Amino acid sequence: MRIAVPAEIMNNENRVALTPTAVATLVKDGHEVLVQTGAGAGASFPDTEYENAGARIVESAAETWQQAELVVKVKEPLPVEYGFLRPDLLLFTYLHLAADRALTEALIAAGTTAIAYETVTDRLGTLPLLTPMSQVAGRLAVIEGAHHLLSTEGGRGLLLSGVPGTQPARVVVVGGGQVGASAVAMAHGLRAEVSILDLDPHVLQRFDDQYQGAVRTLVSDPATLETELLEADLVIGAVLIPGAAAPKLVREDTVKRMKAGAVLVDVAIDQGGCFENSRKTSHDDPVFKVFDTNFYCVANMPGAVANTSARALNSATLPYIRAVAAQGIDGAVDRFPGLANGIMTREGQLLSEPVRAALGISG
Repeated sequence: MRIAVPAEIMNNENRVALTPTAVATLVKDGHEVLVQTGAGAGASFPDTEYENAGARIVESAAETWQQAELVVKVKEPLPVEYGFLRPDLLLFTYLHLAADRALTEALIAAGTTAIAYETVTDRLGTLPLLTPMSQVAGRLAVIEGAHHLLSTEGGRGLLLSGVPGTQPARVVVVGGGQVGASAVAMAHGLRAEVSILDLDPHVLQRFDDQYQGAVRTLVSDPATLETELLEADLVIGAVLIPGAAAPKLVREDTVKRMKAGAVLVDVAIDQGGCFENSRKTSHDDPVFKVFDTNFYCVANMPGAVANTSARALNSATLPYIRAVAAQGIDGAVDRFPGLANGIMTREGQLLSEPVRAALGISG
């Protein structure tokens, strides 16, 4: 199969869908790999490394897409790429269609078979292709939140850990999945005062066992959530419903009463965000004010640590890419049944029920 890797064009998206090591593996499998020139540069993978791995370097995005049977990306196609979609193309990338009607309609109209990393499941029902980026995003959310708590960034002027004789910053993590677990680990490691809120008592039990009571574990009912938010210096929104729009848990009325200079990081922004006031931002302009608080809503957070992210992502995606390239989509589903949960569109049809529900698309 001819596999192509276009350069990512989202703002400051420096990740790349295949590392040179992954390219070498696919070439040894007998496939042809095309890489758009410069696609790996932002992740510290120059064209020469891809050439040495057996890839052919292609000059333009149009040529990369047009020659491909399978396009592997990191982020969803942007409007300027919709014209590259076609019926005989396989697209494998993060899609987050529940928050993107325009892309959903473009994929349906083009007849493209599109597979979303974020809803592929494994035999345990977990999300193996979302997990590595959730881990990156959760840890990075605390780092970015700590940065924007600085006085120079318009924050409360707090050092996350505090120093002897002072209080550490209070960090509230909403959602105990992979993002939340990674955020708690980072915030606790930096000596912040940490609360984790989740609806599942078994999840809370796991955190209590792991941290031996050093992290507050709270059921995420509305009253408890509001109480925690009003005391928070940094809030990490880490709520995910696979394939569906994120629930709006943090309301404007509560934000209005939060501490001046508090920072809210919405890691669920790809799925529409779990804060009522959230809107997508970019690495170039990551923060906006809501009353006296600072909202950080960058939709491609892991792109800021592109080398780490690309390696982590590829370690998870490569077995699936190899299966699709060798056996086609149906053969790959036979080998990895959970891949079927990732198939969003095929032959002009939207197959994902959560996306249908989120966008109000019937039949």
